[in-house]
Amino acid sequence: MKLKSFAAFIFSLLLAAAALAQDKPQAYVGAQIITIAGPVIDNGVLVIHRGKIVAVGREGLTVIPADAQRHDARGRVIMPGLIDTHSHIGGGSGADSSSPIQPDVRILDSFNPRDTSIKRAVAGGITTVNVMPGSGHLLSGQTLYLKLRNKLTIDELLIRDSAGNIAGGIKMANGTNSIRPTPPSPGSRAKSAALVRDMFNRAIDYREKVRRAAGDKEKMPPRDLAMEALIEVLDRKRVVHFHTHRHDDILTVLRLAKEFNFRVVLQHVSEGWKVPDEIAKAGVVGCSVIVIDSPGGKIEALENSYKTGGVLDKAGALVGFHTDDYITDSRLFLRSAGLAVRAGMSRERALYAMTMAGAVMLDLQKQTGSLEAGKDADFIILSGDPLSVYTKVLETYVEGIRVFDRSNPQDRLFAVGGYGAARDQVVHIDEGEVDRR
Repeated sequence: MKLKSFAAFIFSLLLAAAALAQDKPQAYVGAQIITIAGPVIDNGVLVIHRGKIVAVGREGLTVIPADAQRHDARGRVIMPGLIDTHSHIGGGSGADSSSPIQPDVRILDSFNPRDTSIKRAVAGGITTVNVMPGSGHLLSGQTLYLKLRNKLTIDELLIRDSAGNIAGGIKMANGTNSIRPTPPSPGSRAKSAALVRDMFNRAIDYREKVRRAAGDKEKMPPRDLAMEALIEVLDRKRVVHFHTHRHDDILTVLRLAKEFNFRVVLQHVSEGWKVPDEIAKAGVVGCSVIVIDSPGGKIEALENSYKTGGVLDKAGALVGFHTDDYITDSRLFLRSAGLAVRAGMSRERALYAMTMAGAVMLDLQKQTGSLEAGKDADFIILSGDPLSVYTKVLETYVEGIRVFDRSNPQDRLFAVGGYGAARDQVVHIDEGEVDRR
């Protein structure tokens, strides 16, 4: 049998096995289960069927269907799949140098679903991501919320809302990244904010013209894809994911959000610990914090602190974590929670930040982020405590399908690295990509 034919045969067998697993209930028995939604369950049972969670509870007290396939998970820890609220896996890029504000650009059109960075992400226990363009523009394009299913096209990774629309936000930035010395980019922080205000005011005018037309094609303004995206922001249908580091830049974002009444997730918030009460009072959707465990980076992130997550959480702000992969490797995402706990954040809130908080920020809280009956069967199996540096992600499941298995040599390659692990990979940089094939 030829190599390609053999590979196709093996792939068909895997698909058949996955389909069988969906048709028959699966019960994972004996593990410690961290549901996020309630107390930790020792000697727990997780029952899934056809991509959904059927039951979660204590062994002996939870009904397991008679036809369920049982999996002995004793000595293991099961928790929800991790949610990365800011990632650049997939090698995508957004806006170009033609304008500092480009709402019509879609990361959808540049995402590579076969990029091996996706394999690294599931090896790290990540099941849901917010994939974004870079932060070198005031507005660099529309983001995508993806489930990291074991699929080969972008359409098969998409998350859609109840109306069938592709789920995603929009990426904005302020601070030094978006300040450029030459037009059309702004040359200062004040000019950056002025351009953003002008952008939203033009969108308000466009929205009013559409409203006045009342469906009459002859009265409608010429179609403007950029304005249509901004109207979704103004109507609070699309969340703004705002890259911001310094405390004064953070407050500028809060002013803009209040002025134009848009929903915002503050991304990075390196100096958020300086203005926690202002952030909490503003009622932002959430703060997506990056935890960097090595020195370096830009000057405006100089005062980034491990304590940021805990300080913001205690002030009442919703806190989640992100990788900004490749800034933090997706395989090491769980360390974010461990380092935050070391700096004072509670264990429960740090694990919540890795899971349910991210789901809330992406408007996905009804389907993922915790282990509850009726939700998607997105979960990971760990070798030990999630905050231990010795713990490994053993298996990752998306909607009940195993997408990573550390005991599989090919999957293990992506988990530990080595020759071939970066094949088909493109590393994201704010204004370009570096081929790592």
